[in-house]
Amino acid sequence: MPNTISGFSKLSKSEKIEWLLNTYFTDKDKARSLVQGYWNSDDKLQKLHDEFIENTITNYYLPLGVAPNFLINETTYTIPMAIEESSVIAAASKAAKFWLDRGGFKAKVLSTEKIGQVHFIYNGAYDKLKAFFEFVKPKLIKETASITKNMERRGGGVLDIELRNKSEDLPHYFQLHATFETLDAMGANFINSCLEQFATTFKTEALQFEYFNSEEQNITIVMSILSNYVPQCLVRAEVSCKIEDLKSKDIPNPETFAQKFEQAVRIAEVEPYRAVTHNKGIMNGIDAVVLATGNDFRAVEAGVHAYAAKDGRYTSLTHCSIEDGLFKFSIEIPLALGTVGGLTRLHPLVKFSMDLLQQPTAKNLMQIVAVAGLAQNFAAVKSLTTTGIQEGHMKMHLMNILNQFEATETEKTTLVTHFKTNVVTHSAVVEALTKLRGLD
Repeated sequence: MPNTISGFSKLSKSEKIEWLLNTYFTDKDKARSLVQGYWNSDDKLQKLHDEFIENTITNYYLPLGVAPNFLINETTYTIPMAIEESSVIAAASKAAKFWLDRGGFKAKVLSTEKIGQVHFIYNGAYDKLKAFFEFVKPKLIKETASITKNMERRGGGVLDIELRNKSEDLPHYFQLHATFETLDAMGANFINSCLEQFATTFKTEALQFEYFNSEEQNITIVMSILSNYVPQCLVRAEVSCKIEDLKSKDIPNPETFAQKFEQAVRIAEVEPYRAVTHNKGIMNGIDAVVLATGNDFRAVEAGVHAYAAKDGRYTSLTHCSIEDGLFKFSIEIPLALGTVGGLTRLHPLVKFSMDLLQQPTAKNLMQIVAVAGLAQNFAAVKSLTTTGIQEGHMKMHLMNILNQFEATETEKTTLVTHFKTNVVTHSAVVEALTKLRGLD
């Protein structure tokens, strides 16, 4: 078959690149120059990056920015954010500054339990399985001692194991449902190692009982894996102030603003089409901090969106209330994060981000990330219900359009000034640039 190769992973980095260039590119020199242009000039650092993943050919850069002035539980933070979308950091910074003079953000970790499961098939009587589980449960925990001893020394470990009967959802399907405390580690490798030992012990012990030896009544382990749905690893963040204190340069009528803002959030609570975009804006802030701190934003995304649909309908992650003249805006989300392990001690910019955040514990980081999501959502809903989302977003996007058309520094300066008083659209920028260049 064309464009296929055997043993690609065994090639050296330069050999991989040459195969790609020879197979897919017409201008090989230009493509090679681009790939090599993103290598780090420090060979040791580049080797570190190369070893993060498989088949590495170069680095893919994202901007790392910061959002200052976040007052969280009476401590001031400058929050690192890695993201490519324009206006996100500007919006977060603006929200942080807005609430800085109104008491700041309050955040609290509600729980930190994480989940892992051993999924298995069993065809026999449930009472026999249940009795066996109660018998073997202490041994399941005991035989993970070599894995859990260090975690237990710090106060974590296996919290519990339950036998769950899921046969009404899928015939003959059961699971060992385990809860864990992993402290400052995200804990994926720890949890998966424990689960695989649970599965081995469970199967081995079952073979010692005659009842489970027949083909009709045996236990078949399907898989052992942690869950990224962590509804018991929760953090809450909120802001609040008197309605009259909402008054500012762009909120001349705080009573009207508060009512409109609350209505916008309620719409996201009942309308899934709006809720998805509403929550996507929240994740702009959350993902950017999760990525900057070396955590797994895909796991966070999956868990958060599952939580948004936990009651059978996808809904807003944030909530707003107006009671007795008090405006309150809050978020409650599941976040399984770590400040040790993974990239947190390997990636130099992750180390930088952790230093910037004053070396937070996992609980501190949960609070910071939740606040970033809440701030992002406040800024978005505030814009939507006042000036509209495009005014600020497109002005931030202006530079991307100018760079797309390779505008000079002089052209950029001229057009940034021009669009301070004109509406930014892609066509308007192209028209203005064309006119400036005398090409119209």
